[in-house]
Amino acid sequence: MTAGDLAALVDFHYWARDRVLDATAGLTPEQLTRDLGNSFTSVRDTLVHIYWAEWAWYQIWHGSFPAAPLNVEGLLDLDSIRRTWRDHEVKVRAFITALGDGDAERVVEFRRPDGTAGAFPIAHMVQHLVNHGTYHRGQLTMMLRLLGTKPPEGMDLIRYYRDQQVGAARRA
Repeated sequence: MTAGDLAALVDFHYWARDRVLDATAGLTPEQLTRDLGNSFTSVRDTLVHIYWAEWAWYQIWHGSFPAAPLNVEGLLDLDSIRRTWRDHEVKVRAFITALGDGDAERVVEFRRPDGTAGAFPIAHMVQHLVNHGTYHRGQLTMMLRLLGTKPPEGMDLIRYYRDQQVGAARRA
């Protein structure tokens, strides 16, 4: 896998994230926080979890396993989640953009809080980050349906690639 492949996956990740955030824009505060029995109970908690996991992997890429969970007290509504996540996106994209092709296979070692060692190639961690987001975006789609709202438009990877082709054809 090349650095360009990782950049494409990260582009997909944020494209799909934005579709979910747009689909949640019309939720009331009560709908955003309603316990729907999901693994992260509410739409808000699921969005914050996806962001938190991304933040944690970013820390690991820089050699530091988070010693404590991210303080998410300020992520109470959709605007704060969107703003915070977009600010973090800039950092993730900068990290990915700075990778050379050989860096994708570079192994990052870290220690978990319990002292056990971990080590993965950057490519595996980025693939996991994207796959993790996909998993939870699927949950969010169901949660939005349970709330009686319209789910996001299709978020499959091939849909992203097709949208990219259409956009490139329009620019040509």
